Amino acid sequence: MSDYFKDKAENWDKDTTKKTTPLSIAEAIKKKFDLNKDMSIMDFGVGTGLLGFEIAKEVKKVFGVDMSPSMLRKLREKNTPELSIEALEQDIVKEPLNDIFDGIISSMTLHHVEDLEAFFHSIYKNLSEDGFIAIADLEKEDGSFHSDNTGVYHFGFIEETLCKIVKKCGFKDVTFENIATINKPQRDFGVFLLSAKR
Repeated sequence: MSDYFKDKAENWDKDTTKKTTPLSIAEAIKKKFDLNKDMSIMDFGVGTGLLGFEIAKEVKKVFGVDMSPSMLRKLREKNTPELSIEALEQDIVKEPLNDIFDGIISSMTLHHVEDLEAFFHSIYKNLSEDGFIAIADLEKEDGSFHSDNTGVYHFGFIEETLCKIVKKCGFKDVTFENIATINKPQRDFGVFLLSAKR
């Protein structure tokens, strides 16, 4: 598995959009779910932890899962004794984790997942009874969001199609709402938050 983010990791956190979008996602998650200091959360596609660190302030522990060693290296550099994320380098579709979490969050990673059904089946098993998922990604787009679509399997998502897959995998109380807009020179891109309970 090649590290698509090897060259991007170094300057990832310097991009304003990459910083502001996770903040909007964190706010939307905090509004939707009552986070507390007993909770253990998985951040899927944690990257450098832009979303994970915001959520880590509210919960007991965040476990950050990613397949990019470079991104996880940047993440570990940001850990402090007061605020940290436990980094796990793993493809959880091919090698699911055995751990159980109170919630699973994700920011702009789903479009890099080829087999959505396998992914949602996998994370369903990682949730505690009544655990939640909060997955943010792009609404349907024309493929122009990324300058290079290597490793991109979906040009955003259509609400009806995605919710159907999530329900099929056993989730309930599935909602899909627009929470942010990313402005790029070529056009604006909508960002949604998909939420559901086990």
